[in-house]
Formats: sequence, structure tokens, C-alpha cells
Amino acid sequence: MNLISIADLSIADIMDILEKAENMKEKRKQGKTVDLLRNKSLAMLFEKPSTRTRVSFEVAMSDLGGHALCMNWQDMQLGRGESIEDTARVLSGYVNGIMMRAEHSNLLKMAKSASLPVINGLTELEHPCQSLADLLTIREYKGKFSGLKFGWIGDGNNVCNSSILACALTGMNIIVACPKGYEPDTKILKQSKDLGGNTKITYDPQEAAKNADVLYTDVWVSMSDETQKKRRMRDFKGFQINADVIKMAKNDVIVMHCLPAHRGEEIDPEIIDDPHSVIFEQAGNRLHAQKALLVKLLG
Repeated sequence: MNLISIADLSIADIMDILEKAENMKEKRKQGKTVDLLRNKSLAMLFEKPSTRTRVSFEVAMSDLGGHALCMNWQDMQLGRGESIEDTARVLSGYVNGIMMRAEHSNLLKMAKSASLPVINGLTELEHPCQSLADLLTIREYKGKFSGLKFGWIGDGNNVCNSSILACALTGMNIIVACPKGYEPDTKILKQSKDLGGNTKITYDPQEAAKNADVLYTDVWVSMSDETQKKRRMRDFKGFQINADVIKMAKNDVIVMHCLPAHRGEEIDPEIIDDPHSVIFEQAGNRLHAQKALLVKLLG
């Protein structure tokens, strides 16, 4: 089984992962070890920069008694022209799983040619591992998913795409507020509808914020968008999560951000440390959600 999209998981899979994550999170707090992946190895391939994904997967494998190998694209023969298909077949003889942060087309090539689980560590289309940590955080703070209003304010990017599918799978109602021209992927929207999702696109941040249980944002300029920075900074003006936006949401709203944050752009700096913010708990949950995912796929 691969994890290319969050929609590769059923709701039963997701709940199983979240329950495992909660259990392992509690055991880690108690200092108890869970060596469920002893003698297992994970190859981590990075075509793009990473902080949380790299550290959380590496620590996860270590905590579970396994081993992670971190490999930069340019330090491998991939950087000298070896095909992804050949690399996939070779790695399949060495390790038990592959986590890859790369262009989506390269991830698909790896998954097609590898004979072991391949995990999407972020592409320009989706970030399913982030969504698992997000769901774990929402479950911890809200105790449920069904019927919650999930307000996304900002770019309809990869994290937004995965959030749309995650909401469809778990019964949350998501409203995406973005400037015109920055809507989520149309295929993702269709897929969400096919899954029974209730997704609404608006160009008014206030509509997304009104009575929201969850408010979520991400950077206006993602890794693949640096050349568009000047235009994006202009177009996204007014799509910031700040005190005025939070006032429109429910009193117990939680504010989320997948990080890294550009303080003062997509989110007011004070909000990151506001009592409504669960941003750093959310970041910490990357470790626990990915441990549970690894156990499910490699255990």
C-alpha cells in the first residue's frame, strides 16, 4: 500500500492511524518504547527542502526501533541522470519503504516501479502526511470531525488540496477563501465531491471565518512559487488570519498552520502565540501521526 494521496486511505484506515498515534504519543510521554519497526529501514528522498518532514520521519523510525536514511536528490545518482525507475528497483532490494518529497510526477514514477510502500512527503499537488497530523490535532481539541466547519484562508495549494479530501473523508465542511486565480485543483474538487464532500469556494475571507471551528492558513508563496512573489503579495492582501478574523469564528476556534510561517503575511505574528493557536502542537503531531502511518505500512 502506498500513500500518494490522503484519499488512498479509507475512513477506517484514518481512524486506525489516529488511534495508533494517540496511543504512541501517550507512551512516548511516559517514556515507554514501542519497537514495532525493529530491523526495518526507510529511505527518505528529498528533491525539495524540508524541516518537519525530515526530522519527524527520522525520529519516528528511531523511536520505533528502525532506521532512516536521508538522501538528497543531488547527492544520489539521480542527480547524475539515473532514472527514477532504476532507483526504485534498487532501493526496493535494500529498504522496507520509501518516503519522497519531490515533484508529483517523480513520486508517481517511484511508486509505479518500487515493490514496497511509497509515501508522499510533499509534492506540489498534495501533502497527505500533514493532513494526518492535522486530523490528529483536530480530534484532540474537538473530539469529533462530523459537522465541523473548517475555514481555509489563503492559497488553494497542496496542503489545501489534501485538507479538502481529508474533510470529505471525515465529514467536515470546508470553505476555502482565496483570491481569484488561486483556487484549489479542479480534479481535487471533483474527487472531493465524489467522496461525498461539502466543499465551498469563496473569495471572501469573512465567509470562511464566520462560525468556523477550525481556521487554517499557509504561506502565500510556496516553494515552487518564488518567481511570483511580488504578484502574490499583492493578490493575497486581505487574506490574513488576524484578531478581526478570529472574532468572526466560534469562541473555541482553533487556529492551524502547517509551517513554516511568514509572520506578518498570511498570519498576524500575535496569533501564532494566541490561546486559539494549536500550531506547535500540530507540528509536534507530525511525529506521532507518521509513526502510526509507518507501523501501518511497514509493520
